[in-house]
Amino acid sequence: MALSIGKTAPSFSLASTSGLTLSSSADLKGKSFILYFYPKDFTPGCTAEACEFRDQFEAFRELAIPVFGVSRDSIEIHLKFKKAHKLPFELLSDPDGSVCKAYDALIPFIKMPKRVTYLIDESHKIAGVFSEMFESKGHINSMLAKLKK
Repeated sequence: MALSIGKTAPSFSLASTSGLTLSSSADLKGKSFILYFYPKDFTPGCTAEACEFRDQFEAFRELAIPVFGVSRDSIEIHLKFKKAHKLPFELLSDPDGSVCKAYDALIPFIKMPKRVTYLIDESHKIAGVFSEMFESKGHINSMLAKLKK
């Protein structure tokens, strides 16, 4: 079960494909953003989801909403994935799964991230959530619909 709308989003600091550590409380203070969790780079469903975010990226940019993908993959794997699919957004590495767990996006026994997408508002409250493991396009469409309201 994903975090509820209205709940305060957990703070995080994760290594990013930009080479910097992204801190939600510092770098994203006062900003809305999309945080999507996914199981693994280079798998069919995760590739489809990342490419859909890529293909719809201009719509998020026009709304001034940065997009961040999170999995337990290393930065090295993320960089290869980002390059292979020309992803225009940052991927964040959560190797120990602690941020995935904080966002209730970790499958307990296998410690693999679930496919869940959050819209975090400027006060860092959960403003939208879509949690469907096998529906990659629905995540993007749900977030865009929420943003355009």
